[in-house]
Amino acid sequence: MQPYYIGLMSGTSLDGVDGVLADFSGKPLRILASASATFDADFRAELLALNTPSHNELHRAARAGNKIAVTYAAVVTQLLKQASQQGIRAADVHAIGAHGQTVRHQPQRIAPTADGIGYTLQLINPSLLAELTGIDVVADLRSRDIAAGGQGAPLVPAFHFHVFGQNETMVAVLNLGGIANLSVLPASPNAPVLGFDCGPGNALMDAWCLRHTGQPFDAGGTWAASGQCLPDLLLQLRSDPYFEQIPPKSTGRDLFSLSWLEDKLRGFPAVAPQDIQNTLTELTASVCIDCVNHYAKESKLLIVCGGGAFNHYLIQRLQAGLPGLRVDSSAQHGLPPLQVEAAAFAWLARQTLTRQSGNLPSVTGASGPRILGAIYPA
Repeated sequence: MQPYYIGLMSGTSLDGVDGVLADFSGKPLRILASASATFDADFRAELLALNTPSHNELHRAARAGNKIAVTYAAVVTQLLKQASQQGIRAADVHAIGAHGQTVRHQPQRIAPTADGIGYTLQLINPSLLAELTGIDVVADLRSRDIAAGGQGAPLVPAFHFHVFGQNETMVAVLNLGGIANLSVLPASPNAPVLGFDCGPGNALMDAWCLRHTGQPFDAGGTWAASGQCLPDLLLQLRSDPYFEQIPPKSTGRDLFSLSWLEDKLRGFPAVAPQDIQNTLTELTASVCIDCVNHYAKESKLLIVCGGGAFNHYLIQRLQAGLPGLRVDSSAQHGLPPLQVEAAAFAWLARQTLTRQSGNLPSVTGASGPRILGAIYPA
């Protein structure tokens, strides 16, 4: 069986697609090629609109799924162009793990009946992606876990343990995407891995920054650093019941949206936008700090990945709140921050094709290990 798999990830930040070509013939895995594509402003706005009920959304969602597949295929073309210099062709790639774009995430069981099981929805046309690339595609990687009573997310902790786990040392891994999720990797390979969504990562900061500066994100956190934290607003933001829930738990833009923020801001009518940006940064940092202190207090190392790893001000706030931990970029441990999740979905595709489970019941709350995803042959 070929050891080469492609992973494609477009996350809650809605900034675009990250892709990798990974070689799983040895350990650690090797990234042979990486590529990315951005979503244009109009498409980002459409994806954001599809996170809430709107006019003709079934038609629009199907069209968006097609466009995501085309964008994914363009990233695959970039990856194969790089790989050709190493003698690797499309026929050598065993499968593509394609996450798709999450527009709804409602995993909670709302009634103890079959029709009360939650759901998660990632937009993509995997048949079109298989047609365009000539490579088998593994998609819909979250639904099986939810069908088994799990949250369907996060799925990356199993991969984090595979690449970042250390014998006899607990390690914490914080993925700062649109949503922040924490993986707690135990010192013993026989102990359970923990993992859950802490709360908002970049989603609220990015949305607020776009509204007030026209920029899709706060580069380096410099705009946030120019403001000051508003303690009363932070307290209001922290009052959401999600932060007190006990794992397993997962969330998304269904909860942490601009409308959620606007509701929280009603008692703060005359506040400088940069002060709100600072407070949103402090929200992400403080929630993640609390999670690390509560669930990974034995760890001396926090590995950070995702786009938030480049927000220097956010990283400073994390380090200030975790003085007993070393806060490292995942790049210092073999995988650049923007490659980690894409590599995780390459690994998940491999788990599917080799008939191995991809979920961790200790993370998602599923009733047991499950082989994830659906296979779309080329």
